[in-house]
Amino acid sequence: MRFLPRIAILPALIASGILSLVPIQAQEPLVADLDLFVTLPGAYQLTPDDLEKRFEKGNWNRNPYFEWMTEDRSRAIFQKKNLGNLKVDLTLLQGAFTVEEAIVDFKDGKFLGVTISIFNRGDGGSISMGDYEKRFQMMGRHLGEQLQIRPTSREGKPAQGLLTKGYAWISERGKAVLERNAPDNSPVEYLRMRLAKRDAGGVYEAAMQDRPGASVKLSELPLKVKKSGDGDVYVSGIPMVDQGAKGYCVVASAQRLFEYYGIACDMHQLAQIAGSDPERGTSILATNEELGRIDHLFKTRFTCIAVRQGYQLVELVDGRYVGPEVPKAKYHEAIRKHINEGIPLLWSLEVGVFPEDPPLQEQTAGGHMRMIIGYNDAKKQILFSDSWGAGHELKRMDAQNAYKATHGLFMMKPTTR
Repeated sequence: MRFLPRIAILPALIASGILSLVPIQAQEPLVADLDLFVTLPGAYQLTPDDLEKRFEKGNWNRNPYFEWMTEDRSRAIFQKKNLGNLKVDLTLLQGAFTVEEAIVDFKDGKFLGVTISIFNRGDGGSISMGDYEKRFQMMGRHLGEQLQIRPTSREGKPAQGLLTKGYAWISERGKAVLERNAPDNSPVEYLRMRLAKRDAGGVYEAAMQDRPGASVKLSELPLKVKKSGDGDVYVSGIPMVDQGAKGYCVVASAQRLFEYYGIACDMHQLAQIAGSDPERGTSILATNEELGRIDHLFKTRFTCIAVRQGYQLVELVDGRYVGPEVPKAKYHEAIRKHINEGIPLLWSLEVGVFPEDPPLQEQTAGGHMRMIIGYNDAKKQILFSDSWGAGHELKRMDAQNAYKATHGLFMMKPTTR
């Protein structure tokens, strides 16, 4: 089974004009200068409105530079593009080099922090050591100048779950990390930087820790569960991630889960650890193996609840389809139990077979991974979320149809109580 990219038919839709980003006439390559996000203290004054003014849509049907990943404009993503006659480059340090993507976070209407993928294998393919060293050194000098402090070294110890190496800066002006995959003798899989306000929590605080594991305790998770007047029971506060055009829905969903737990590990890092192929996607058995390969490194526990074998869902035993059947009642009880504990579930399925609310694009079909984030017993629905950006935070499907569509249901939770 192949997992869907964010928009599997993007080239066809662009060609047809349905999702066209291009104006009537072809344009010169566009450039998004990201220096404003890494220049202090000016970055701290930025608002969502400033973002829209600095990077205007112009005559394009959609903003070519960035898109909001959440409807409340608390997270935006910039991604380089090369789609026919639309090309967008993202630059840093007065155009010294280009980067792959940037995630900008806001809290209470003000800039909170930025995560920039200076390089990652899934988007960039490969990088020479000379180019890597140039970017690493220039970015490191810049962060030192902005935070007005010398960095501390971060040594990677993969066997102990310390999967990155690089430097960290903490001062009254803010905090930052610049890191790559460890160990030194491995190819460069990613080069990532984060910069945030001094009191920024969540993934920014987790990124400053020199030990693996969640910053959120298992006992705190039930506080994330919300109940609505019409019967919805759901987990709130799950960060949004956009997997882009890659078959990264598994690791994108895992990143969202990790961010929710306060674990600073993005989809590119997870893909490298799990051995995910951005073009191939993965099978259910491979997904089970990959997620099981990740959990102990971050002090989490992974459990496969059910996988599909023919016309029924069964438990896996030692990676084989030899376990007992998982009937509907047991399947839905597992969902209710974990949601009530504040634990979202990773859900692989065949999309496009059953209706959902809001409806999918008519052409969308294939294997995919989502997150089950809630349920509504009165309406007999499950509530889920896709790693596709704004508008995909909370969606619904008939509970019986969800059971029928399921290829796999997985749980991963922190072990720290």
